[in-house]
Amino acid sequence: MRPDEQAIADADARFTQWMRLNLDRAADHFGLTLTGQSVFGWRLRTIGAPAAGGEGPVWLRVVTEFPEWAHGDTWTGNTDANTLTGITKPQVIGVHEWDEQNWRRQRAEVLTLLPGTAISRTNQLRAAVDLPDAWWADLREGIDVLRATLTVRAYTTSGRVAQRTRATYGTELHVTEWETVHGDLHWENLLAPEFGLIDWELWGRGPAGMDAATLLLYSLLIPEVAERVYDTFADQLDTPAGRTAQLAVAARLLSRIADGDFPELADPIRAHVRRLGVIPVR
Repeated sequence: MRPDEQAIADADARFTQWMRLNLDRAADHFGLTLTGQSVFGWRLRTIGAPAAGGEGPVWLRVVTEFPEWAHGDTWTGNTDANTLTGITKPQVIGVHEWDEQNWRRQRAEVLTLLPGTAISRTNQLRAAVDLPDAWWADLREGIDVLRATLTVRAYTTSGRVAQRTRATYGTELHVTEWETVHGDLHWENLLAPEFGLIDWELWGRGPAGMDAATLLLYSLLIPEVAERVYDTFADQLDTPAGRTAQLAVAARLLSRIADGDFPELADPIRAHVRRLGVIPVR
């Protein structure tokens, strides 16, 4: 390991331990006992674990952020999602925030614990899954309910989509149809065998068909699952708005791939973009 790689690994190890201490602090605040293995989110920004207390089994989650970013829609997304009905999702039943030496702002949330478990340990699906028809029906019903929900929250804007697609394709995409989206519909946020959808930080208005497009692209490593996703949402994907959503999601994921996330999806996503008939990605 090169010295710079070792330095990064050491810094990640220290940050990981610090986040575990934050989870312990949150558990003490709420009078909870951690009952299972902790799970880290993207770039170690979040940590969560099952816990137990007076409310019975719950999920305890801590997110960390620089103070200047610890506000707005993404900061309160899980709590704001308490207003949603008709979707199998957790409810936030407790919130506590504190500062860490004016360096980070911490937010702890206690959520109801759903019975299912995450289908994948990564955003992208790396192995085939056998999900019953009822599960797919519940997924479709939940997304349909969400699409029809009105909100002032914003997942993204026309300007952001145009900027990212210009950087990726050399041409701007302009979104003309909008709906309410989860914004991060991937296999680590989906539960089975009982259907459930977790992690509502980002939800808000986004391009029509974006959730279906996101799940489709995260499924490309397993063609039979990608085909089932497409069949489930064909009426949303096989439209001008749906194709725009797929291109917008592809641009976002290719940007993340450039930063080192899920490199194995690079070629499948580029091939998918070519099938949609857009100028080849850079």
